[in-house]
Amino acid sequence: MMEKLKETASFLKNRGIEEPEIGIILGTGLGSLANDVQVEISLDYKDIPHFPLSTVESHSGKLLYGKLGDKKVLVMN
Repeated sequence: MMEKLKETASFLKNRGIEEPEIGIILGTGLGSLANDVQVEISLDYKDIPHFPLSTVESHSGKLLYGKLGDKKVLVMN
């Protein structure tokens, strides 16, 4: 398990994702908040090693990294 976590963390870091100040999980009806994020990096869940896939059709299945206001955020959308 720890090896998989390290592999996922390394993958994200190698793509420029730094440690965020805030993590946000968007659920049904909250997806529009993603429009307020100044997205620097967008990754499909399916491209991230060992990452769970979204099971809800209306969810985009993307991991977003960027700024919301003056905070670095990581958003599961």
